Amino acid sequence: GQKVHISGITFRAVNMPMKLTFLGAAGTVTGSKYLLECQSSDARSRKILVDAGMFQGDRSWREKNWEDPDSKLLGEIDACLLTHAHIDHTGILPRYFHLGLNCPVYCSSPTLELTKLLLLDSAYLQEEEVSFRSRHKKSRHDPPLPLYTKKDAEGALELLRAISFDSDIEILPGIFCRWRRAGHILGAASLSLKIGEQLVTFSGDLGRYGVPILRDPQPVEFGEVLLIESTYGDRLHKGGDPQGRLAEIVNSTAKRGGAVVIPSFAVGRTQTLLYYLRELKAARQIPDIPVIIDSPMASDATSIYTKFPADYDEEALKILKGGQQPFLMPKLHFVRDREESKKLNSISHPMILISASGMISGGRILHHLKHRISSPLNTVLFVGFQPQGSRGAWIKSGAQSLKIFGEEVAIRAEIEEISDLSAHGDRGELLRWCREGTGRPGRVYVVHGEPESAQAFSESLRSELGWDSEVARYRERVQI
Repeated sequence: GQKVHISGITFRAVNMPMKLTFLGAAGTVTGSKYLLECQSSDARSRKILVDAGMFQGDRSWREKNWEDPDSKLLGEIDACLLTHAHIDHTGILPRYFHLGLNCPVYCSSPTLELTKLLLLDSAYLQEEEVSFRSRHKKSRHDPPLPLYTKKDAEGALELLRAISFDSDIEILPGIFCRWRRAGHILGAASLSLKIGEQLVTFSGDLGRYGVPILRDPQPVEFGEVLLIESTYGDRLHKGGDPQGRLAEIVNSTAKRGGAVVIPSFAVGRTQTLLYYLRELKAARQIPDIPVIIDSPMASDATSIYTKFPADYDEEALKILKGGQQPFLMPKLHFVRDREESKKLNSISHPMILISASGMISGGRILHHLKHRISSPLNTVLFVGFQPQGSRGAWIKSGAQSLKIFGEEVAIRAEIEEISDLSAHGDRGELLRWCREGTGRPGRVYVVHGEPESAQAFSESLRSELGWDSEVARYRERVQI
């Protein structure tokens, strides 16, 4: 093979045989994990795991979290690479650690910080659910067991290693990986894996172009194989003005003397809302009413967001250079204590109350809805996807009442939605990212999308770009 120079290192490149197995995010939008088997320049067989996500959503997929790989296989993995911190990309790491995974787990510095936050919270929720099911004897298993424990999460976190963006990192002899910003959440990346003369690219979750806080998705180099997400591969986001819409809702609610209650994801969505609210207050487009973040995780995530301005776009950096923080404003309060959270229910003057969880599946938002959804003075504002069968979808459907903590509560509050705050690029933005990359992938596997979305985007890649594309199948193993 020819000599290849990367980051001042010279090695003799060879075409190394590779196999790729789709262990998740194939046939569904969650559970991202891909196993790449290859050979390093020292002629040893290597196994690289890209992402280690937990299946979420439908029970048939969630139950696959319990279908453990062979412990021998986990012990043979030489390196794990993370695209970003979301649980559907990192959430199975503690279980794999418990079962024998013991290799470096490489990720960007912001991803490392957010992964610590999310995995410890996930372990806490696992143990809480087991405790609840044990007390109420609501389990098909005896005794009920958590998928993993806090101790497992702490062990997995010891494996994390921070890397720098835009550098070729030698993760194994002759195997280099480059992380490029993907704009999805803080620290999110696309990965380019160079193995000898071959290049395998993983899009990760791609963000939006021209939205606040984070830099736009960066273009990457394409080679033999590309794995690309397709969350919104079959649709376009509505072109709207989320900041203007937010101002309208806050102003009309404040005028009535009510509170705007916002169920929100702690990582990403809450910080976007804070950015918009700071801008609106600075421009005096909304009244200077209290903004309360009642979520310890959202508080911690916001603190992490302030630590990594290198990920910010020009507008956010301009705010920083002006001596201000993009997420801080007058009358902003972060609530950590549970008792302090309960006291919020006695406040009767206008305010904006942001709390988790974004899908109303649990958390403090349930208490706030129980106390506020029956008053026509208040507004419940949805800023994220509400899956069918969820409490959020039920509220949005025009239901007259909602059962919370076993009590039927009347719905009299105004129900509003801002639907164009997604952190995922739509079909047009995914195609833009493809067009802006250098080179042309030899083969494309469409992943991380529901079947209809993945199939539609695969067809778009073939018809619009002329790329050789197919939809990945769960547990399919392909030769590269």
